[in-house]
Amino acid sequence: MSESTSTVSAAATAPKKGGGRRKLFLPVILLIIAGGLLLFSLVRVISGANDLTSVGQVAGALQLAVPIGLAGLGGLWSERAGVVNIGLEGMMILGTFFGAWAGYQWGPWTGVLLGIVGGALGGLLHAIITVTFNVNHIVSGVAITILATGLTRYLANFTFAEAEGGSSKQSPRIDAIDRITIPGLSDGLADLQAKHWFFISDLAGVLGGLVTGLSLLTVVALLLIPATWWILWRTAFGLRLRSCGENPIAAESLGVNVYKYKYIAVTVSGALAGLGGAFLAIVSTGIYQEGQTGGRGYIGLAAMIFGNWMPGGMALGAGLFGFTDSLKLRGGAENVHAMLLLLAILLVAMAVWQLYKKKYLNAAIAAVVSAGLFVWYAGTDKLPSQFVDAAPYVTTLLVLALSAQRLRMPKADGMPYKKGQGK
Repeated sequence: MSESTSTVSAAATAPKKGGGRRKLFLPVILLIIAGGLLLFSLVRVISGANDLTSVGQVAGALQLAVPIGLAGLGGLWSERAGVVNIGLEGMMILGTFFGAWAGYQWGPWTGVLLGIVGGALGGLLHAIITVTFNVNHIVSGVAITILATGLTRYLANFTFAEAEGGSSKQSPRIDAIDRITIPGLSDGLADLQAKHWFFISDLAGVLGGLVTGLSLLTVVALLLIPATWWILWRTAFGLRLRSCGENPIAAESLGVNVYKYKYIAVTVSGALAGLGGAFLAIVSTGIYQEGQTGGRGYIGLAAMIFGNWMPGGMALGAGLFGFTDSLKLRGGAENVHAMLLLLAILLVAMAVWQLYKKKYLNAAIAAVVSAGLFVWYAGTDKLPSQFVDAAPYVTTLLVLALSAQRLRMPKADGMPYKKGQGK
């Protein structure tokens, strides 16, 4: 590795004052997952909401989490290079339109490719506006989303409206991408889950959801998470890209072409968001529908922030939001009602933890809210439909509020930069 790259590596990986985050090793991660599953199993048994960890619930949550995760992964690429990408929603919209437009004519995989290209064009436009012309990143992102919404609505009028089975707001049906189900194992896990045994059935439901009706595009999307980690944290290319988000002036002084890396990162960001949009149109629904992204680009951004700008944490955030969305669709009010009990128990644990840290005010607030949730759960059988519909967005706000204190964004994220600025 060159001397300049080694210097950037030292600067980028040097320990921060005040300590750093503890690394979570695989046994610890597995223990945390097992603890979470035990808690879900307890809530399921008490509430009687047996669909909470069913095969269908987990499979549905995974399918709903993938577009959110791809948008979050796109945001991670962009912000690690120092460019805030609020335009992820607009790039997803471009992905849905171009993916469906190509998909119904030339097949689903061509649609996936064109969806990626559509999102990448949106990312490239964002890079031109923010990197070259130094426009405020938020303003550019909002403008791209508005532009993408208007453009796709206009194009749909004379593409889908004139096609058989389509309209100005909907595309014709797109052929499905092949799905994977492991014979024997899938049926066995489904039978075990149906027995509703404590923990064992819940574990079977989770594993069964991961091997039942799994789209090939879902497999590709899941592989992109470790691929992103390896590229950004284990290669010289990734090190230079991340240095642009931490200290672009220092990176430029060491010979890094900051503009090039920012352009690459934001274009890749748009491509990933476009892939998420294509997934929505081709895998989730099989058609393009106006407004079908439903704010998933913004939720993906929230998942990325929840994950502290790391691929693994982002994946957990996307899974959480996908699971909440799936609860709304499967079992509706009963499942979301059971989540009140889960939140109440988690807040009790938080209150105990805050007491241990001698933060008495935080402990008192957590205890009071927990008591309120227990009363709400005990006094109702089902929740109003309006609350059920809002559950994914309420979850987004709660998660961001609870995780805000531990976040550390790239130091130069969103900051204006001009070539030669440090001279």
